[in-house]
Amino acid sequence: MRHGMKHRKLNMDTNARRALYSNLTAAVLTHEQIKVTLPRAKELRTFVDNMITLGKKGQLNNRRQALAFLRDNEVVAKLFSTLAERYKNRNGGYTRVLRAGYRYGDCAEMAIVELVDRDVNAKGLKDLARVAAEKAALEAAEKEANAEVAKEEKKAEKKSKKTEKKDAE
Repeated sequence: MRHGMKHRKLNMDTNARRALYSNLTAAVLTHEQIKVTLPRAKELRTFVDNMITLGKKGQLNNRRQALAFLRDNEVVAKLFSTLAERYKNRNGGYTRVLRAGYRYGDCAEMAIVELVDRDVNAKGLKDLARVAAEKAALEAAEKEANAEVAKEEKKAEKKSKKTEKKDAE
């Protein structure tokens, strides 16, 4: 009998499956849209919806439960602030699963899991922030290097003026 066995096994042991669902749920909550295989997407819906429901409740114990499952403070903070506020008037059905064709290598059926009313700019936001920070750091380093070069040029110019004065005397 299959009492109490409601989730797919996905050819994994329990710990690997739990870690997979945790990581995929964190990815959906962070990027608000991901692409996975169809069976994983169908299972992932329940976990994402449960996390958003915890976020909407907003109690300390709910936050602890979400943190125990997701293991990422940034994702939990987003869940309990941004996403809870966005879905406060919706009674479930926070995710959408769209079929996305077949994967080239093994012809596995793919699907896109996304939050309903998602923020389009959330996907890749961390990468954009990282690139902007790297660019700012590079510009600051370049500016500092240019300042040092200008300083050295001034020193060389002063030295050449001093030697010209000595030669003139």
